[in-house]
Amino acid sequence: MSALDRNDPEVFKLVKSEEAYQQSTIRMIASENYTSKAVLEACGTVFQNKYSEGYPGARFYQGQVNCDAMELLAIERAKKLFGAEHANVQPYSGSPANLAVYLAFAKPGDTVLGLNLSHGGHLTHGSKASATGKWFNAVHYSLNPETELLDYDEIRRLALEHKPKLLIAGHSAYPRQLDFAKFRAIADEAGCILFVDMAHFAGLVAGGAHDNPVPYADVVTTTTHKTLRGPRGAMILCKEIHAKAIDKAVFPGLQGGPHNATTAGIAVALGEALKPEFSTYAKNVVANAKALAGELTKKGFKLVTGGTDNHLILIDLTTKGVPGKPAAVALEKAGIVLNYNTVPGETRKPSDPSGIRLGTPSITSRGFGISEMKKIADWMDAAVAHVEDDAFLAGIAKEVAALCAGFPVPGIE
Repeated sequence: MSALDRNDPEVFKLVKSEEAYQQSTIRMIASENYTSKAVLEACGTVFQNKYSEGYPGARFYQGQVNCDAMELLAIERAKKLFGAEHANVQPYSGSPANLAVYLAFAKPGDTVLGLNLSHGGHLTHGSKASATGKWFNAVHYSLNPETELLDYDEIRRLALEHKPKLLIAGHSAYPRQLDFAKFRAIADEAGCILFVDMAHFAGLVAGGAHDNPVPYADVVTTTTHKTLRGPRGAMILCKEIHAKAIDKAVFPGLQGGPHNATTAGIAVALGEALKPEFSTYAKNVVANAKALAGELTKKGFKLVTGGTDNHLILIDLTTKGVPGKPAAVALEKAGIVLNYNTVPGETRKPSDPSGIRLGTPSITSRGFGISEMKKIADWMDAAVAHVEDDAFLAGIAKEVAALCAGFPVPGIE
C-alpha cells in the first residue's frame, strides 16, 4: 500500500492500526470473518472503475465485456456451489437482498411471517424498527419458552391462521440448524413462498457442515462474508421460475449498477469455497463452536438452547449477575471481541440486554482448534468475573495477544 501511504498517510495509519488490532485480538463477532489475500486483492482492482447497470448481455453502458465475464463467472460458481437454478450476485448487502425478495413477491401491507428479532431473527424479517416491519404486516413466531427451540407446530398454526405471502426461515442469533423440510411443508400447506435467509450459515452449507436450504426454498438470500469468507456483498438464489421477478426486483427495483470489484471478490471467494479444504474449515467452525459451548457450560454460563450445532453461541448472563453490555465492553478490554445481544424472554432494553453473542468463524480461519477453545473459555470466565478491573482485563489482553501471535491472520502480511 505504498501509494496510499504516500497520498494519504492518515488513512494508511488507520488501515495499519486495524490490521494490528485484528491480529492481536480474538475476534468472535459471529457475523465477521477473514477473507483471503486473493479476495482482498480482487476487491482492489480496476473493476472499481466500472459502471454496469443491467445484467450480462443486457447492459445500459458499453465496454462491459470483462464485467460481463466476471459476473457470469460468479453466477456459475454460486449455482454450482449451492445447487441453485438461478443466482443473482448484484445485491449490495444482505438487507437489500432481503428487501428485493419482498419486492418480488409481496406488496406493501401484505402479511409476512418470520422469527421474532428478540428470539434470534433479523431486523429485515419484519422488525418494527426496519422498513420491512413498517411496510408489511409482520407476524412473528418465537422460540418455545421451555426448550428455547423453534416450535414448528406453532409456526404451522400461525401460517395457517395468517396466510402470509412470505414464510421466512433464517436467523442472526439462533444456535441450531433449521428443519427446511418442515418449513417447506408448512409453506405448501399455507400456500406461501418459502424464503430462507442463510446469511449466517451459508459457509457451513457450502462446506457440507449444515443442511442446504436451496432444494427446499423458493428463494434463498445470503451475504457473501460471514461464514462464506468473501467480501461484503450478497446473493439471491432461487428457482428458475422466479428468476425474472428476482432480477427485476434487484435492478431496476432497488439499485443501479453493481459493485464490480465486489463481484470479483465474490467470484474468488466462491472459487475458494468449491475447494476441498473449505469443507475442512466449515466442519472445524462447528467443532470449535461445540467445544467452546461445552467449556463455557462447565463454567456456569447459561447457553440459550443449551448449546449449539452451528457457528454461534448465545449466552444469557443473568446467572452471572452481569448484563450483556458491560460484559462485552470488559471482554473487549481483555482482547476478546464479541457483541451484546438480546435473549429469548428478554427483560432489559435492546441497548443494554442480558446476553452476549459470539461465533467461531474468524478464529477458525486463523487456525484455532479445540485446545484454544478451552483457553478462550477460561479468559471469558475470568473477564466476566472482573468487569470493572481494568488492570486485570489488560493482563488477559496481553495473554490473548501472545496466543494470537502464533496464528497469523489470513490476508494480512
